[in-house]
This record gives sequence, structure tokens and C-alpha cells, in this order.
Amino acid sequence: MPHDHPHPHNRPLSDVELRVKALESILTEKELIDPEAIDLIVETYETKIGPRNGARVVARAWSDPAYKERLLSDATAAISELGFSGVQGEDMVVVENTDEVHNIVVCTLCSCYPWPTLGLPPVWYKAAPYRAKVVKDPRGVLEEFGVTLPEDTEIRVWDSNAELRYLVLPKRPDGTDGMTEEQLAELVTRDAMIGTDVLTAQ
Repeated sequence: MPHDHPHPHNRPLSDVELRVKALESILTEKELIDPEAIDLIVETYETKIGPRNGARVVARAWSDPAYKERLLSDATAAISELGFSGVQGEDMVVVENTDEVHNIVVCTLCSCYPWPTLGLPPVWYKAAPYRAKVVKDPRGVLEEFGVTLPEDTEIRVWDSNAELRYLVLPKRPDGTDGMTEEQLAELVTRDAMIGTDVLTAQ
């Protein structure tokens, strides 16, 4: 992408990233694309259409038991109540993390992902190593993300596809009873809604 925004500056670009930059340069020279417009689209998905939407869904579910019930029974409709719907989010299922069960989401075929609630998928979500390993060794993958769960916690892996996309409802952190819905939303991370993070009160 323009200006290498998604890339850490301490590593060389991958072959795919180099090809994208070369293609972008050619299209820009031919005046077929506007780099500023692309930057705006990326920024919109990363900061506006992105994980903040999903965080609002999670915070509402933590704050409103009736909404949580609707979310778990008909996620698509409940998410639409907050104004989040559209392409890549037409058919949603929300799975809840509990003391007994931890959920994690993957797309083993490609990178199906709920764009209206989570924005652009992270690079690692689309990478073959994550897609292959999380099915075989989800506990090991979680440990790579710094998440160590009790041995008796059941880990369920949900495979998103073109017809159905999943969102994890993380456990509400302890010590957050007095927080407003807006404050709760600030605690929610994108990775927690994929299942590769466990939230704590900050």
C-alpha cells in the first residue's frame, strides 16, 4: 500500500508486497488510480469501518443482556441494529468465550473475514501457516500470540467461508462493572474478536 503503512520498517518487503508496489506505481503513472484515494480507503477500513465497529458490538452485548441474547441467536440482525452490515458481513455467527470454552476463527480456504465489523484482515490471518496450524494445534497457535489457557479449557476452531463469517464475543474482563459502554469498547481488540487475544481491564 502507499507509503508502506502496513509494513514494519525493520524488515524488507515480501515478494507479494513488492509486486503490489510495482503494480501500484504503473497504475499511478498511467493515471488509472489515485494513491491518495487508496490511502483514504485503507484508512477508512482500518480506523472507521474496522475493529471499532466490532468493539461496539461486543460492548453492547456486555452491557445489554437482551442485545447479547439477540446477538447469539441471530448475529446478522443484531449487528445490523448498530448499523454494521454489507458485503463480507451478510451472514454472521457470533460465538461466545466462557470460562470453559475459548473460540478462535480461521478461514482455511482463503481469507474470508467480516469486513463490516473487523475491517481489513490482518496479514497473519491470510497467511498459510496460521490457516494450517490453527486447525491442527490451536493451543500452540494461541501460545504464539501470548495466550496460555488452562488445560481444561476447550478450544473450538470455527472455519469462516464465503457464506458464513464468525465473530468471537470475548469474555468481559474482571473489574469492569462500573465502565460505560464506550469505555468497554476501548478494551476490545481486533484479535480478541478473532480469538487470538484475551482481554484484561487496562
